[in-house]
Amino acid sequence: MTDPDIRPSPDALLAQVQQDAEQAQRGRLKLFFGASPGVGKTYAMLMAARRLRDEGVDVCVGLVETHGRAETARLLEGLEQIPLREVRHGAHLLREFDPAAALARRPAVLLVDELAHSNAPGSRHPKRWQDVEELLDAGIDLYTTLNVQHLESVSDIVGGITGVQVRETLPDRIFERADEVVLVDLPPDDLLQRLKDGKVYLPEQAAHAVRNFFRKGNLLALRQLALRLTAEQVEGEMRDYRSRRVGGAVWDAAEALLVCAGPRDDIGLVRAAARLADALHARWHVITVETPALQGASEAQRDHALALLQRARDLGAQTAMLAGPHAAEAALAYARTHNLNRVVLGRAPRWPWWRRVLGRSTTAVLARQAPDLDLILITRDARSPPTALAGLHPALPSADALMRRYLAALLISGAITLLASPLRSYFDLSNTVMLFMLGVVAVALRFGRGPAALAAVVNVLAFDFFYVPPRFSFAVSDVQYVFTFSVMLGVGLLIGHLTSHLHFQARVAGQRERRTHDLYELSRELSGALTVDQVAEIGTRVVQASFRCRATLLVLGLDERPQPAADVAADALLPFDAELARWCLQRGAPAGQGTDTLPGAPLFYLPLKAPMRVRGVLVVDPGNTRLSTIPELRRLLETCATQIAIALERIHFVSVAQDTLLAMQAERMRNSLLSALSHDLRTPLTALVGTAEVLSTRLVAHPPGDAATLHSQALSLLQQSRRLARMVDDLLDMARLQSGQVTLRQDWQSVEELVGSALRAVDAAALAQHPLQIDLPADFPLVRADAVLLERVLVNLLDNALKFTPPGTPLGVRARVRGAEAEITVWDRGPGLPAGRERAVFETFTRGDPESPIPGVGLGLAICRAIVEAHGGRVTAANAPEGGAAFNVRLPLHEMPPLDAAAELGTEPAGPTP
Repeated sequence: MTDPDIRPSPDALLAQVQQDAEQAQRGRLKLFFGASPGVGKTYAMLMAARRLRDEGVDVCVGLVETHGRAETARLLEGLEQIPLREVRHGAHLLREFDPAAALARRPAVLLVDELAHSNAPGSRHPKRWQDVEELLDAGIDLYTTLNVQHLESVSDIVGGITGVQVRETLPDRIFERADEVVLVDLPPDDLLQRLKDGKVYLPEQAAHAVRNFFRKGNLLALRQLALRLTAEQVEGEMRDYRSRRVGGAVWDAAEALLVCAGPRDDIGLVRAAARLADALHARWHVITVETPALQGASEAQRDHALALLQRARDLGAQTAMLAGPHAAEAALAYARTHNLNRVVLGRAPRWPWWRRVLGRSTTAVLARQAPDLDLILITRDARSPPTALAGLHPALPSADALMRRYLAALLISGAITLLASPLRSYFDLSNTVMLFMLGVVAVALRFGRGPAALAAVVNVLAFDFFYVPPRFSFAVSDVQYVFTFSVMLGVGLLIGHLTSHLHFQARVAGQRERRTHDLYELSRELSGALTVDQVAEIGTRVVQASFRCRATLLVLGLDERPQPAADVAADALLPFDAELARWCLQRGAPAGQGTDTLPGAPLFYLPLKAPMRVRGVLVVDPGNTRLSTIPELRRLLETCATQIAIALERIHFVSVAQDTLLAMQAERMRNSLLSALSHDLRTPLTALVGTAEVLSTRLVAHPPGDAATLHSQALSLLQQSRRLARMVDDLLDMARLQSGQVTLRQDWQSVEELVGSALRAVDAAALAQHPLQIDLPADFPLVRADAVLLERVLVNLLDNALKFTPPGTPLGVRARVRGAEAEITVWDRGPGLPAGRERAVFETFTRGDPESPIPGVGLGLAICRAIVEAHGGRVTAANAPEGGAAFNVRLPLHEMPPLDAAAELGTEPAGPTP
């Protein structure tokens, strides 16, 4: 076998070219990373910037926080600084980084300190790292600083270590996308000394920091965390460089093991690899390659291979079941992809002679194709049969399966021999050969490589015996037929091998495509699910169709116990164990068949893990599909479960948001109503009660005679009663309008008559204190409206003007035609509306001035808006240029009917019908 081609695929090259093109347009991010404040990140950044400036690079300072450190401030001398933006926040004047000025200046390198900083309200972006991303997209190179505690993924870990909750965080993707990470490190003792010397914080701040954050144990833990994250970043860069520049060659930068296991290996191989990985402090992977030979192996052999993977996973290994025609090539590709520099194999006591001669053993292939890998051979148990690893070396299927395959190959060869017999007189022998070759292809496609080889040999012999003269003899009259037989046999064997190979690859690709399609369909359908029952139905249906098994989805009930969805039929439910499902929910770990918890259970229980919590349990009856043991199927099932869990969590939080919004609205309305009832309704009620008591006392103590006083008190009683009645009417009308229980009875109405009715309905005494101006054109068209409701609008607007304007100020009503709308304006020359509340005054229980002593519940204008919008119009409010407020009611104008038709319509009074 020739050395494998380790060049990248065309798709990988195209993706790399596109990534390089995008990176060329994007600026480079250099991150100065540290374990805590005070290690010298800003100092190191400024030193690097000064070196660039000395080299002639255009360097600017966007923002650098010196924190009063003199040595840091001195490094800013000579560096151009972009002016900061001043932002007023309450009583404080803040100076913030200005990304707009940086984009206008466009330096080659820009310095922006403290990447995780939160910007002041009103800034371009809420976070500074968002400013940095915008500058990077514009092609500007950035130097910035970051502490480990500000990474989102480790902020909770830092909080647990230090007891300090980190508020300012940034996504880990910013750290991972950094082009260069410079670790600025300082031992804890040196950092504490710097803190005592006042080189980190001011003295009073330093004392507080030492007592809380800057304890030596905290600093050691943060330093370890920063070193680990930096090492992971460097390892990622190394892998990327290795795959792009070295063609995937394995580097011995760190110890890593690849264990190749199969059904012919015993548990000793996995245990020995585990001990070796522990001694080397190395990560280790265990794989089994599913070749065509392994697919034809017995169920016992396949189950043993899966059991080895499960045991390796229990011992801490990362496991995988690969698919490929050649086990050695698949193992080599896996080792190069994951940078595994040592391969552990089981060595049989004896190799078959033909494998030693051809050099086809896995060890020989890996030694020849991968000289950069170390091969470790571990002797298998001598009592085991001397055969090869399944998947890594061909595993023998059962005797019955072999007998059926080879017998079918012989039958197909015989059928082709009989079929070619009547065609002998019509076709030349060269065409008859093609028929026999077709039989080899059919056998290879259906039964694999071995039966195809047998069919090729049998077909050559049958062709020689039955069709090549002299017939019915293996003797050959022409020596050229020997060459024909040789080519025929060689081509038959080659075609059988290639056909079997391609058939296997097509089957594997089809399985992967189907699983990917099922996962896409699941994500697409779950994105449109609106209820928990829909998610349960979609998830159960897709899992059952994808994995060809029965499944039941258990979701959280009101009692926080897993239970089936409401619309699941009883016959579709699996007989699940409620206690085992609850254990799976509480622990967030799988249970049942194929796991360490009740492995003898007939069902497999998988928790639905969402980002916030476990949202339910997926119960699966694997049957013969071995979902709980095959790693790839297990991971795919876990991915489906994660998608279902995320959909359930999304619906949960949408429901929580809706309930919260409704609760907030209900609470706001309740508070407003209670405020109105406790103040505005209590005042007239108190007045009514007091007046009634005075009247009763006077009538008892003094016989009727003081008629004027009694009349005045009766008028006061009448006014307060009307106020109370109007407030109650407003509450009831608003409730009816919001519930949609009012039906408009529209008719042609005269605006002049509506205004006159409204003026008669308002308080005459209050109206007499204001100069009234009415401006209604004589030719103003009729409007189609409900007379009673529209009159109510005008009455509320006039009452509002009378209530909030001082006596003696004018008010009025005017009407104009504005295009296809009729505009009715109620104006006054009072104090006007508060600035910015022109639209808010129409909200329910909203008043222009919440602290105003003028009584009212804030419903009059809300009722006006509801009535006008029910007519298809709109009402607005604004402060007039000459002073005061103006409320504009705009109603759509309709085409007037002919006069005779209008007469037939009559003048029946209109009114609302609840």
